[in-house]
This record gives sequence, structure tokens and C-alpha cells, in this order.
Amino acid sequence: MSRDLPVNLEINGAAVALEVPLTETLLATLRERLQLTGAKRGCNQGVCGACTVTLDGVAVRACLSLTLNCEGQKVATIEGVAADPLIEALQQAFVDGGALQCGFCTPGQLIAARALLSQNSDPSVEEVQQGLSGNLCRCTGYRKIIDAVLSAARSMRK
Repeated sequence: MSRDLPVNLEINGAAVALEVPLTETLLATLRERLQLTGAKRGCNQGVCGACTVTLDGVAVRACLSLTLNCEGQKVATIEGVAADPLIEALQQAFVDGGALQCGFCTPGQLIAARALLSQNSDPSVEEVQQGLSGNLCRCTGYRKIIDAVLSAARSMRK
């Protein structure tokens, strides 16, 4: 007897109906069922932020979110927001500011920054730090990432 249950989501603008086990995380659903691999499996404990996606516009850790608990919500992954002008501005600012190296954490950083800037187009340094808290980077340190987010915010306000 299957323990899979139906769930309906909107993922990157498309309606998706699935049957998933009770314990399947949103990260597993995205990566393994839907081949949306931009959200990374890092710590798998909600600490590193590599799996960050948005649920109804709020940045969340996909490794801690059960797919069934996301019923009826809008999920956005880095793949789904690639053409968003805000993501494009963030990506350019990351490149220009040297805010990325290996790239493993970058999708999660970009999604978290996008969620922040969608709510606050003129954040302070402290607000950027808070908005990106929990998104770890082993390569660059954080100053360049914070500066890149502030730069993208300035460019979007022009």
C-alpha cells in the first residue's frame, strides 16, 4: 500500500500535481522528481542556505520544508526567476563585485537577496546581513556579497 499523497503546487509559474511520501522534502521533490537542481543539497539541516527557494515570496530552506506542507503555494527556484530583472541585476552585481567564486552557494544567495529586495528596495547593510543570514559562503567572505546586493538595489532604483 502506497503512502504517497497528492500535492498541488505552482512551481516557477506552472501548476504541478504530484504524489509524494509524507516525509519527502521540497528539496528532494525539486531536485529528484523535477530535475530543478539550482537549489543545492548542502548541509541538509537548514543551516547553509544552499537550498533556498521562495514559498509565496518568502525565502525558505527547501531541505526543511516538507512538500506536502507546501500545498497550494507558489514555489520559485533560481531556474524560474532567471529572466527576472532583479535577478539579472543581482547576478551582474555579483560578477562585477567578485561576490562569487565556486558558485555552490550563489543560487541560494541570489534567491535570498531577491526576496529581500522585493520587500525592501533600499536596505541598509544591517538589513542585507539579516536578509542573507543563514546563507553561508566558504569562498568569498560576506563583504563582497553584501556590497553586491546593495549595488543591485541601487541599480534597480535608477
